[in-house]
Amino acid sequence: MAKKSSPGGTPATVALTRAGVAFTTHSYEHDPGATSYGLEAAEALGLRPEQVFKTLLADVDGALVVAIVPVGGKLDLKALAAAVGGKKAAMADPHVAERTTGYVVGGISPLGQRKALRTVLDETALAFDTIYVSGGRRGFDLGLAPSDLAAQTSATTAPLARD
Repeated sequence: MAKKSSPGGTPATVALTRAGVAFTTHSYEHDPGATSYGLEAAEALGLRPEQVFKTLLADVDGALVVAIVPVGGKLDLKALAAAVGGKKAAMADPHVAERTTGYVVGGISPLGQRKALRTVLDETALAFDTIYVSGGRRGFDLGLAPSDLAAQTSATTAPLARD
């Protein structure tokens, strides 16, 4: 059953609770000097980086798309464009990503965003019973089944990550 992170939670926890999805919450002390929010989360929580996923926004042919990839890898923009039938992809401006999702960079959750965006989950997520994604703020992750994440975000899966 869902654990509550704080009174009211984040939009991500509220969305999962409303949907009746099982998830766990994992808080850690965020280091403002961290250069990689995702790798910081994996290390702080004692998790393998391939099981912790980061949420990235990209502009594919003029439309914003959410890509969810392991924190230890990089997003292959060509693969993302191909996965959504586009021609060209570029990382979204961080300010646009924050305005569109309602979250701050380093705490962007794929769940509970202000606006539903097309979402693609890296296919490696399917190898795990539980994956971890941002819970909607820095220093806060959620653990849930990749199938639940895909269902709640209407995500498709594709090979998106590269080393």
